[in-house]
Amino acid sequence: MDITTDLPAVIDVDTQLDALAKRYKGASGLGMSVLNLVGGSAESLLDQLPTSVRSSLETATIKALNQAMKAAHSSRSYVPDQKSWLNQAVSAAMGAAGGAGGLPTALAELPVTTTLLLRVIQGVAVEHGFDPEAENVQFDCVNVFAAAGPLSGDDGADLGFLTARLTLSGKAMQAVIAKIAPKLAVVMGQKLAAQAVPVLGAVAGAATNYAYTSYYQEIAHVHFGLRKLAIDADVPHAELLERLRDRMGGTPVAR
Repeated sequence: MDITTDLPAVIDVDTQLDALAKRYKGASGLGMSVLNLVGGSAESLLDQLPTSVRSSLETATIKALNQAMKAAHSSRSYVPDQKSWLNQAVSAAMGAAGGAGGLPTALAELPVTTTLLLRVIQGVAVEHGFDPEAENVQFDCVNVFAAAGPLSGDDGADLGFLTARLTLSGKAMQAVIAKIAPKLAVVMGQKLAAQAVPVLGAVAGAATNYAYTSYYQEIAHVHFGLRKLAIDADVPHAELLERLRDRMGGTPVAR
């Protein structure tokens, strides 16, 4: 009698890393369309914000992240994860509403959009088999925001956001938020400035939110895809990160 044994599937690590690198490089594509729409560069957008708004961006971003953490976590019990196209559509509608009233409504919409983005990131984590209730996964979800935003012109070479790991506690999560806030404040400042463009506010708001949702969704797929590949292929995450960065012409990531 023939006895067959089910062997584990062979994982083509190089092919999967190539796919992740392509995904990361393509994530920022929509950002250029937004910049063309509002007519300017990412840097000039920030200069258009009032000084009082620029000086309070980091505080507003920390507040938005903290609110998003609570709201995104609690909403999972009664709002299921949605398809990517629906997330993008809802986000665009929110951005249009936020931009319609100029800077005041755009500021009010900021924590709502941040919550939606975090829910989108959590949904991607679930797609890759991770538990969004787990503290380390919650940390990873917030850490995705450390990637430069879609208006930054980032070419994917900076993968430092994938490396950080902390022993989690309430204080550790606050430390993560404090670390991420300055970069995210710049990103959200660009979004606010685009939404404040006269006449184009609603259109620019819809476009920026669509771009941001698409961008962070793709970045989350890279983040959790790499985590999953490390588990499935039994290859150290740090080694995979080095190989991924090499594919994008970056210098080796410090361990």
